Amino acid sequence: MLPFCTDSRGRNTAYGMPSGNTGNATAAPHRLGNMTEQNNALPEDHDSFNPSASSLAGQVDRGVMDELLSIRSSIDNIDATLVFLLAERFKATQKVGVLKATHKLPAGDPGREAAQIARLRRLAEDAHLDPAFAEKFLNFIISEVIRHHEAIAEDHQISSQQA
Repeated sequence: MLPFCTDSRGRNTAYGMPSGNTGNATAAPHRLGNMTEQNNALPEDHDSFNPSASSLAGQVDRGVMDELLSIRSSIDNIDATLVFLLAERFKATQKVGVLKATHKLPAGDPGREAAQIARLRRLAEDAHLDPAFAEKFLNFIISEVIRHHEAIAEDHQISSQQA
């Protein structure tokens, strides 16, 4: 099942669908990669998030505020999706890191990285997203992946020496 967020009225939603919906959102568990209900459950303090928190409350027309909160609810759901997608991506790259460490391959692969950046720049253009932003975002992710791969390689080397 996918993560639940809240809408502008504080109701639980699964990507904008009310929790009481009897459609596909609740009829069958959703899977995104290997995500399961167990590994994407919200922490106990998830109720501390107030989706209607705003420094603008009381300063703007109620209709404008309702529209703002509705749009922000969609943004909150997208942000939750991004977090879980990144978690799935890093699970996959951890497997790559173990494979690289096992076979003494370098942590980075500049050819692959350049191809991915070029590909995502094209996708960003097609999606009307600033390609420079997409490249910066991917470069940040790649640097984190390489850092993880280096740590995995170091751990693997220490384990091999101790065996």
